[in-house]
Amino acid sequence: MNEAAASRQADQEPAPLPGDDDPLIQTRRAKLRRLHDAGAAAFPARTGRTHSLQQALTILGEQQAADERLTLAGRVLLRDTVGTETYQLFRSTVDLGDLIEVSGSMFRTRTDEPTLQVTAWRMVAKALRPPPEKWHGLTDVETRLRRRHVDILANRDTFDLLSQRTRIVQAVRDFYHARDYLEVETPVLQALHGGAAARPFTTFYQALDRDFSLRISLELYLKRLLVGGFERVYEIGRVFRNEGLSRRHNPEFTLLESYEAYADYHTMLELVEQLVPTVAQQALGRQTVTHQDQEIDLRPPWRRITLREAILAETGIDYGQHSDLPSLQSAVEAAGLRVEPQPTWAKLVDQLLDTAVAPRLIQPTFVLDYPLELSPFAKLKPGSADTVERFEAFAAGFELANAFSELNDPDDQYRRFLQQVDARAGGDDEAHVMDLDFVEALQQGMPPAGGLGMGIDRLVMFLLGQSTIREVIFFPMLRTVE
Repeated sequence: MNEAAASRQADQEPAPLPGDDDPLIQTRRAKLRRLHDAGAAAFPARTGRTHSLQQALTILGEQQAADERLTLAGRVLLRDTVGTETYQLFRSTVDLGDLIEVSGSMFRTRTDEPTLQVTAWRMVAKALRPPPEKWHGLTDVETRLRRRHVDILANRDTFDLLSQRTRIVQAVRDFYHARDYLEVETPVLQALHGGAAARPFTTFYQALDRDFSLRISLELYLKRLLVGGFERVYEIGRVFRNEGLSRRHNPEFTLLESYEAYADYHTMLELVEQLVPTVAQQALGRQTVTHQDQEIDLRPPWRRITLREAILAETGIDYGQHSDLPSLQSAVEAAGLRVEPQPTWAKLVDQLLDTAVAPRLIQPTFVLDYPLELSPFAKLKPGSADTVERFEAFAAGFELANAFSELNDPDDQYRRFLQQVDARAGGDDEAHVMDLDFVEALQQGMPPAGGLGMGIDRLVMFLLGQSTIREVIFFPMLRTVE
């Protein structure tokens, strides 16, 4: 069976699909049948493309014409004459949006336009639906995101934005490789979720007859690699948190985590201070970004302030003087602050940071030294019983990064797990579960280390000046349409 016959057999009219009664689609299906009747394949198995358009332009260079025969392929955006013999078939079967292959040689027109002198053409993929221009473009936000492939096809801004995302991720990798970090992979399916305060998605593993969780963090397995002797590791991977949708949250997102042995949170602070402007320079060609018409300078040094000082400056509340939930809640009410009620003292401190402090941190700022109750995997500051070596980096009013001097005392880690278990029993469904396997790993000896977590989607959102996270994700999660 030849290619055209095979294509005809494969492309026989199927049962009608939703939307097939659209006259535009019916017209395109008629052209598909016309191709079949002419013995031409509408969806051939392969093309004979020899060059990209850019390569073809390079071959022509400054010449008026080039003898080399080329075969190009791409989507039809504008139709024009392609030659006498095949013109009628082209005219009667080709639509905007079709993917075709053309062969010929390059030359320059009288107006000096580089042009391919077409001597042959063939269809490589017939588009049965018209491009969005038929409906005056694709501009509705929900429609764009639900039909992302059409959004990318129709809107050059979307194509460029997502291309820039890829360049930013590559720049992050280049940054770490230049510093002798090893990129690694850790399990997505985990018997115990951990490393973050979040609810997991669960799934049932038939072969083992038990539930597993999709990972909420990369942390605990990367630390096991430090125990095993790797000194600098990082991973860029998908994580899953069973939470709501918002301008800055998507339940499936891309997370960067890195760990360095014999380092601490000061090392990680300097790493972030170098990472962000270096990535911006490589991917975007600049070390500034714009947020609501305000220029943000990414160059170090970044501002530093402790969490206690930051909350005190913005609210007048010194949480160090209010050591339990009722006392802190009373102080919040007395200050007239609109803060959502929280189940624990630590969560209320965190809520004060999110609502009263973070929105004011437009220029890059490190907020340092957090309460122990907020940071079950961070080391205590020397001489302190309740403050850990942790920072978060903020810019444009939201968090960009989170880092610790990593806890490596197995007994201390076990005590903190017990506290988390108690919190979970008390109704905190985001508290950590007990992970004895991780405690046993620490008993093998983990070197002092600094660790960093950074949301790639948020980094891209920040660098590209986007107001919602879903614009920088190739296929974001969307609410169900009833």
